[in-house]
Amino acid sequence: MESPSEEEEAHTFVQAIIEKYDSENYPFGQGIMVLSSPPESPIKNRLFMPNCIILDQCGITKAGNRSDIAAFCAHVVKLDLSYNQLNDWEEICTIVSNIPHLVFLNLCTNPLSGVELEPSMAHAFSGVQKLVLSNTHVSWATVHTLTRHAPGLEELFLCLNGYDAVSECHAACPSLRLLHIADNRLQKWAEVRKLGRMYPRLGKLVLSDNGVESVDDTREALQQLFPELHTISLSNSGLSKWEDIERLNFLPKLKEVRAMGIPLLQPYSRHERRGLFIARLPSVAVLNGSVVEDRDREDSERLFIRYYQNLPEPELPQRYHELVSKYGHLEPLAEVDLTPRSPTVNVRWDERLEAVSLHLELTVGDLKKKLKALLQLPTNGIRLFYINREMCSVLGPEELRCGSRALHSYGIRDGDEIQVVPKVKRRCSSSNF
Repeated sequence: MESPSEEEEAHTFVQAIIEKYDSENYPFGQGIMVLSSPPESPIKNRLFMPNCIILDQCGITKAGNRSDIAAFCAHVVKLDLSYNQLNDWEEICTIVSNIPHLVFLNLCTNPLSGVELEPSMAHAFSGVQKLVLSNTHVSWATVHTLTRHAPGLEELFLCLNGYDAVSECHAACPSLRLLHIADNRLQKWAEVRKLGRMYPRLGKLVLSDNGVESVDDTREALQQLFPELHTISLSNSGLSKWEDIERLNFLPKLKEVRAMGIPLLQPYSRHERRGLFIARLPSVAVLNGSVVEDRDREDSERLFIRYYQNLPEPELPQRYHELVSKYGHLEPLAEVDLTPRSPTVNVRWDERLEAVSLHLELTVGDLKKKLKALLQLPTNGIRLFYINREMCSVLGPEELRCGSRALHSYGIRDGDEIQVVPKVKRRCSSSNF
């Protein structure tokens, strides 16, 4: 039993509602006006209540009066209580049980470590469809109590809870479609296998930032564990073998994969990473958030053939033979040297002739600065003319006028000439006025 001083210090859910949603503080145009609390309540307020209540970072530690909660939240369907100080499931259940239409509850970053939910109270969550318990360090025992008593639960978020193992519950939760369990410490595929047994109808599984080391199951096992899985995220995991990626093909409904930042891909260029990945996953339509178009897939499969075609026969991956049967043996692509050329040209200034190596990615303005240092001239005191040695009899000199134009656009080659001519200052005679 808490002392009166503790009661006064506690900040309740009801108080947070009144502070935020008073009609004077919350003058928005959507929601329902609650004219007053029930007659027996000492709280008399006009509140403007939307159907989605956001009370994050309000210092809430207690529920408050049940009748007030029921009166204020009769029409509420979404409730965000993240970053508060709720550490008692009885207080949380008091809030939830008095919001009859609640389908979404966010309890992220409330201190729930070491406190267990009693099964007798868990019926309060029977209507919840989406539940966020990230960074609460909630126990697996409480997670299992919630999933057993929330028959409509479809989405569950358990990120940042410090899990290094999964405590298995033998009562499956067939309603769950999405499990977001990123940023934990799960490494062994044996732990992921437990998730498949507990949540057999998962459509989306987010395992990123867990360090999962492998996908270690047979085709039959993966088909049984995840028959409905269409999306999986393994980004920043510990996958280091292409065999682990190829086993994802055993998931019968897989359409989207995220797998960035894994050790396997480090030796490859960005282009090779995507191409080799796509070629190994023929049924995947979205990779790392990007749609795989038909042309993208064909280019990737051709890249795959060329990448492996020089390996000895015993070292060729099975996918190579499948793609060769589709496209045949391909000729290697011609190598194109894209290294910027640096031709040597003759720079002529009066009677002087200097051989200068030009970097063609430079601009005309850059060339003037270079010649200033070479010839000791101000950049605004010269004009430059380009002479193509092969076409000079036809074209004549071409003035390099535009300072921002790149030199490579002139087609400069070895042996061509740059002629430097001083600018002539025009003077006006007084007799002209």
